[in-house]
Amino acid sequence: MKISTRGRYALRMMLEFAREPESVTRLGDVAKSQQLSEKYLEQIVSVLTKAGFVKSIRGAQGGYLLTRKPEEYSVGDILRLTEGSMAPVICLERGSTPCDLFESCVSRSVFQKIEDAVNAVIDNISLADLLREEEAIGPAPQDATLKRSCQSR
Repeated sequence: MKISTRGRYALRMMLEFAREPESVTRLGDVAKSQQLSEKYLEQIVSVLTKAGFVKSIRGAQGGYLLTRKPEEYSVGDILRLTEGSMAPVICLERGSTPCDLFESCVSRSVFQKIEDAVNAVIDNISLADLLREEEAIGPAPQDATLKRSCQSR
């Protein structure tokens, strides 16, 4: 299972919004801080807004604001919104047509356990948890560049 840039960037953007949950955050500031394309973030924030995760504020002082407290957003909520199912194989996705071997497939139980384990982890980590972890380890240096090897495999 791979988490795409869409899911990873959505999580990073939500963390930026969560740092100042009562304040409006401009998308340009997120793009600059996270070294990401503002155009791509616009596509992602549209999904977050439509789902009610963030609120868009118009005007010169406009930007985005969380609609709930950081502790009320799980990593799982954000990733499932932007990535879809966390199922490692298609036969476990909701609404998929099971193959002919579905009922007798012994490897399906392995993949089900993988999905259950992933969901258990991501559903039990909130944005607030990640902010506390960041506080404990310290922020990335301002001049740090994100290498491709850290972003994807």
